Amino acid sequence: MCLSLFVQDIGIDLGTANTLIYTKAKGIVLNEPSVIAVDESTKKILAVGKAAKSMIGRAPEHIRVVRPLQDGVISDFMMTQAMLKEFLRKVLPERGIFTRARIVVGVPSGVTGVEKRAVEEVVRQMGAKEVYILDEPMAAAIGVGIPVDAPNGHMIADIGGGTSDIAIIALGGIVNSVSLRVASDEMDEAIIAYMRKNYNLHIGEKTAEDLKIKIGCIYPDADRTDTRMIMEAKGRDVITGLPKSVSISSMDMIKALEETITIIVEGIKNTLENAPPELAADIVANGIVLTGGGALIKGLDKLIEQQTGINVTVADNALEAVAEGTGKSLRKIQNIKRYTTRDKRF
Repeated sequence: MCLSLFVQDIGIDLGTANTLIYTKAKGIVLNEPSVIAVDESTKKILAVGKAAKSMIGRAPEHIRVVRPLQDGVISDFMMTQAMLKEFLRKVLPERGIFTRARIVVGVPSGVTGVEKRAVEEVVRQMGAKEVYILDEPMAAAIGVGIPVDAPNGHMIADIGGGTSDIAIIALGGIVNSVSLRVASDEMDEAIIAYMRKNYNLHIGEKTAEDLKIKIGCIYPDADRTDTRMIMEAKGRDVITGLPKSVSISSMDMIKALEETITIIVEGIKNTLENAPPELAADIVANGIVLTGGGALIKGLDKLIEQQTGINVTVADNALEAVAEGTGKSLRKIQNIKRYTTRDKRF
């Protein structure tokens, strides 16, 4: 019993865009961009999280600013390990008593066994006693309070930074799922391409992200003022090479995001089409829940409702759902073992 007092339960949403850490005692204790900056000449870590993200597009040649996760998986093992160590150091300063930590990490449902093993290896090297790899749709469902162990079917779409994970859940498992490597990052790229093509303006990733967050819209509604918002975008003129700024409206965002959003909506429709009839009936009654940063695009819920005929709800904790789900899943250890049983094949 005494030893159990020193077991630290931790949930980690190791996302392409942001890393969130959840502890049983305090809830979410860290929410930082998944970015790390390193001095190439000395190999010294200069910054992680928000501080590192502010360096993107501004750093001199000897400073390398890295996003070590791409499309929901580790693309740079060493940088991911270094970044996660720094994040854990921020929230778990007394490392000695956490050698018995039990950690759940959320990963996209479509990653391979090799990719899951890479994530597990990074976390184990942090000194964790037990590591569980949980599919993000399941984690998100737990995080928003969906009764995942019930026989009734529920549908969730987690639109993150690198992947969009869509799943139908019942009886503690994922019955049917689709993992698309099209999500918020692709939305930013689509905005950059649109600005270059239509305004001869080359903008950076941060500007594209700001446009998406502040005036991003996908469903025109004459009764909503947020579909007529305007924002100034600054960048470099493609023709003259000189600094330039233009006024962009939410209608521009609808055009810029149309292709990317269509892929996500089609993924949702395909998942519904492959649902067993009984579960399809449950989803009609229970609706679809959206989580992840991409779920906050204005009008996305209305567009999906129009395309599917099913009620769509954006979770109140859309940005934190996966992290909260990974942490809450550890409340009943026998359940987390069942949720992750199919991951033991690797």
